[in-house]
Amino acid sequence: MKVGIITQARMTSTRLPGKVMLTAAGRPLLDIHLDRLSATDLPVIVATTTNAADDPIAGLAGSRGLTVFRGSEEDVLGRFAGAADEAGLDAVVRVTSDCPLLDPEVIGDAVRLFTELNDPDAYVSNVIERTYPRGLDVEVFSAAALADADASATDPSDREHVTPYLYANRSGRTTLRSITRTPDASRHRITLDTADDLTVIRRLIEDHDAARLDAAGLVAVLDAHPELTAINAHVEQKKLGG
Repeated sequence: MKVGIITQARMTSTRLPGKVMLTAAGRPLLDIHLDRLSATDLPVIVATTTNAADDPIAGLAGSRGLTVFRGSEEDVLGRFAGAADEAGLDAVVRVTSDCPLLDPEVIGDAVRLFTELNDPDAYVSNVIERTYPRGLDVEVFSAAALADADASATDPSDREHVTPYLYANRSGRTTLRSITRTPDASRHRITLDTADDLTVIRRLIEDHDAARLDAAGLVAVLDAHPELTAINAHVEQKKLGG
């Protein structure tokens, strides 16, 4: 079974434009994100848009020798389905580039569970029951299920957010399986959506060498430095369709 990671990236974020190419410790956050994905030893595909504004994303990914797929900005589901089909994937790991500190081990755990289930309708994720910090999000599902969602989903929110059709079980066939951790660390936020998020991520990387830390290490730093968690504790995650 060919499993590959598809990460979505674009420059036109409304809350923090160009966020994935902003820097920490002198490096684009997208580059750090791609380091973390490449550490899994799985194929990595960067799914960006056909907009000229996203040429820097395609350029960075290409300079690393990674596959780039370019598609619709609005129809992200179609973009993912196209990327998976072009790469000949049997299973897809979906991540997003606004999670620069994703843990390769958590991705590996999700892939192993999906493989063990041997179920083309399985959807494995650590966001069904959130116990990991926001920003370590991973989803795994079959390319066949993704293709079915692409063929069947008509709601604009389903197409923008890629996986609601799967985890809401609109097909009536999806089997949901959670990846969880103990203790619960869902109170922490290490995703990149606002200027305050950027401050937290930069401080983690520049002051605590977070680009080398796994999930447990990241949680330990945040637990030991509540002043960091306080910086973006007020940030509300954008709602689906918002």
